[in-house]
Amino acid sequence: MPDQVQPRRGEIWFVKLPTDPPDKGPRPVVVVSLEGRNQNPRANTVLVVPLSTTLKEVDTHVRLSSGETNLQETTEAQAENIFTVRKESLRPPRTPLRRLGNTKLSQIARCVVVSLGFRPEDIVPRSQ
Repeated sequence: MPDQVQPRRGEIWFVKLPTDPPDKGPRPVVVVSLEGRNQNPRANTVLVVPLSTTLKEVDTHVRLSSGETNLQETTEAQAENIFTVRKESLRPPRTPLRRLGNTKLSQIARCVVVSLGFRPEDIVPRSQ
């Protein structure tokens, strides 16, 4: 499947999420899955966190300016809502909207950990 999209961690794409109402179009998401999964042509799904213009300032949200995302408005990454989506469902076709910087991506990763009920300081690195 040579034409399959292979997104990278931190990229912003549009996708129709399964929990959205039928009349709602694709929404922006940020890819959070591991690069090994994202770049593997045999893996047809990625993990994403939705972005929302409803700003709530909660522990599991990360504020993103329009300049960081190339979207028209300020958004928040809702790290408590992690979705598995098919790579082929990512829009715009073949290219992401923008890739977040390492600082914002690290903040989102920390919020994902918190949303799963772990404390970031409890996470032990994998042994080599």
